[in-house]
Amino acid sequence: MHKSLRLRNRADFSRVYRHGKSFANHQFVVYWFRKREVEQFRVGISVSKKVGNAVVRNRMRRLVKEIVRHHDSELIEHIDLVFIVRKGALNMTYKDLEKSILHVLRKASLLKATKQ
Repeated sequence: MHKSLRLRNRADFSRVYRHGKSFANHQFVVYWFRKREVEQFRVGISVSKKVGNAVVRNRMRRLVKEIVRHHDSELIEHIDLVFIVRKGALNMTYKDLEKSILHVLRKASLLKATKQ
C-alpha cells in the first residue's frame, strides 16, 4: 500500500474515532469517516498490546495492509478507514482474515456495488 494512502498522525485517527461510524465482527472493528478532500481512501491500522508482542502486532498490521491493497479497487472513495484488530484474528489463515475484513467492510457498506 502506498504511503499516501495511510493514516499516520494522531489527529486523523482521532477525527475518525470521534466523528466516524463503526462496524465490527469478532476479528475486526472498522471506523470510517467521509472526507471529500481525500482523493481515494486512506487506511490506518491499530493493534493493541493485548493482542500480542511487537512481532505479532506488526505481522497483523502487514497482513491487513496487504488485504486492503488487494481489494483497493473495490473500496469506495473519499473515506478514511481505521481497522482495529481484535484477538480473534490471531490464529486465522490469510484467506479467513480476508473474508473477515471483506465481511466487516460489506457490513459497513464501504464496498462498491459489483456488476453481476
